[in-house]
Amino acid sequence: MTWLLEPFATEFMVRALLGGALVSLVCAVVGTWVVVRGLAFLGEAMAHGMLPGVATAALLGAPAALGAGVAAVAMAVGVTAVSRRAKLAQDTSIGLLFVGMLALGVIIVSASRGFAVDLTAVLFGDILAITWADVGWLAVAAIIAVVFCALMHRAFVALAFDQRKAATLGLRPAFAHYALLGAVALAVVASYQAVGTLLVVGFLIAPPATAALWVRRLPSIMALAVGFGVLATVVGLLVSWRLGSAAGATIAASAIAFFAVSALVRRAV
Repeated sequence: MTWLLEPFATEFMVRALLGGALVSLVCAVVGTWVVVRGLAFLGEAMAHGMLPGVATAALLGAPAALGAGVAAVAMAVGVTAVSRRAKLAQDTSIGLLFVGMLALGVIIVSASRGFAVDLTAVLFGDILAITWADVGWLAVAAIIAVVFCALMHRAFVALAFDQRKAATLGLRPAFAHYALLGAVALAVVASYQAVGTLLVVGFLIAPPATAALWVRRLPSIMALAVGFGVLATVVGLLVSWRLGSAAGATIAASAIAFFAVSALVRRAV
């Protein structure tokens, strides 16, 4: 067991493990709704569409999280507004705004040569460099996400399966839709500074999708998704430690590998 416990004898690995576990919790709760409603493309677009907000915040000397939050909210509101007013399919609206936000972010980044290194951190993150302050922020975000999704559970269920019935029951599907987009924005913004947009998107989709192969009840999917996320974090950190690979990318690859193995095993069963 020494080979298993040895890497976690260092403080930065403990912080990485705790940070990854909290990201798993936030993304499992929110990501379950992303998978159920087929919003994976929106989650990816929102994660990478934060770039102009982060870049602008860096140029103005403002907190990166503030810029990321503003950009994520703008992306969510813009997708809904464009799809409704222009009568476009949602994936078309997401694609248009995704490319537009990404292009705007590159334009802003090009105006500041010194931002290139930070851009790499935004895209790929460095889970081994997260601080105790980052862990604390993730803990607060996890509490907010769990409480918010618990309060909105009934509305989210009705929205996912029958919007007309949701309106009949007075659950305000339009409000529930914006609330869900807000939850996705919270998960993305809370997690990207610690682990980068690559790992955020991977954890929003892979663990809930893997859990959905084995269980059907939504609370069970969320709980099992947390387990798969934490397991991917542990395995990814161990593999990264032994092979010297990038920790964030290795964790994301582990989450995808668990889905692939689960799909094969489930198919065989």
